[in-house]
Amino acid sequence: MGNNDRDPLLDQRTAFILLLGVLAAAGAGALTVLGGQPLAGGVLAGGGAFTAAVYFFHKIIR
Repeated sequence: MGNNDRDPLLDQRTAFILLLGVLAAAGAGALTVLGGQPLAGGVLAGGGAFTAAVYFFHKIIR
């Protein structure tokens, strides 16, 4: 309780990269389910898209 630091948990770059990863995952999962696959397939596609997007944006955003 004595620690009154106001430092953010994540810096702006990290938060932005994770946001883009979540958006890519939601898009891939939604398109997978709308394409006729079961929900579990959409979740797996979203997880793969999240991983790939975070890696990709981590490499290109400086």
